[in-house]
Amino acid sequence: MATTKAREDIKADLKTLKADLSVGAREEAQRLREKAEAAEARLREKAGEAETLLREKGEEVRERARVYYDQARNRSREYYDDASERIDEAQRYITERVQERPVQSTAIALGVGVVLGLLLAGRRR
Repeated sequence: MATTKAREDIKADLKTLKADLSVGAREEAQRLREKAEAAEARLREKAGEAETLLREKGEEVRERARVYYDQARNRSREYYDDASERIDEAQRYITERVQERPVQSTAIALGVGVVLGLLLAGRRR
């Protein structure tokens, strides 16, 4: 009888241990779920912060690009205006020289035309 009582006590202890382990496993699983949820919340928060930071940096880069574009546009306008002015000056100079010496200008233009014609005709052969 003593062995039967001891077996029953051991069985009862094993059932209690099994129940305790089951409860402990459930509690541990719940703690792990809570930790996972907290980690997910922190991750989402950090992702939101990173997204905000990236948007801000993107705006900064976009603004710098606008500034560089405006500077380049202004410089190109200045270069264009300068070149246009020089071409106008050259055109006025040539027009004045041709008006001062029309015969000499015509002869020079004819000579340049003949030389260019010979050069171009020589390439065709």
